Amino acid sequence: MHSLGVHFGPPVKADCYCGGRRMRRVQKSGDIDIVPAGMDGSWEDDADCQILRLSLHPSLLDQVAEELGRDVGKIELLPRFQVRDARIEAIGWAVKADLEAITPSDPLYVDLLAHALAVRLIETASGQPTEPENRSTPKLSVRQLRLLTEFIETNLDQKLHLVDLATVAAISVTRLKTLFRNSTGVPVHQYVIRRRVEYARALMAATTMPASEVAAAAGFAHQSHMASTMRRLLGQTPGDIVRQGSEF
Repeated sequence: MHSLGVHFGPPVKADCYCGGRRMRRVQKSGDIDIVPAGMDGSWEDDADCQILRLSLHPSLLDQVAEELGRDVGKIELLPRFQVRDARIEAIGWAVKADLEAITPSDPLYVDLLAHALAVRLIETASGQPTEPENRSTPKLSVRQLRLLTEFIETNLDQKLHLVDLATVAAISVTRLKTLFRNSTGVPVHQYVIRRRVEYARALMAATTMPASEVAAAAGFAHQSHMASTMRRLLGQTPGDIVRQGSEF
């Protein structure tokens, strides 16, 4: 596995060795070490430190590179110490927040983070942006968008993954992320979450189903997950929605 270490604790003095290189430095919050798959390394710190470890399978990097039209054979991930990269750091903090959350995020969100990390590693390895400047905005065809939205609506109670949606639209995962956002104005995982919320609200307004059953039918991990998501997106709790329905 490719390995990334993102330092997020107090500064420490570190002695690092990897890939024939040795480096002594003060390691600060946001410093990133990148160790390619199959390469050993050693780190010695002069005090306790906190590091977020991220692992990425090489096959994901190859898959994303192919989807981007890159020559996989020309992409070489090299060991790097104390990298400062705002995009990788942001992805790391998003992963850390999800790991610490009481309720895990939708699998689509985790898939998006993994692919975003793969894209950024490819960019840093090749020194080139993944998308050239283009005045036109590519979008899904009417048929592709209809197939995707129908598939999402039919499977709201299931765990959805990017690869499943890409298969429905007959495009790559990387292309799906871009085209879906261009076509709907929101990332695919946000679209799915909003549809789950709207479906749950409709069920509560029109039926007497228990909240736990509504949560399961709408694809939430549990009742509390549904309640917190509704509060965040609608500013209402399930109880508020039920009370509003009973007033009519």
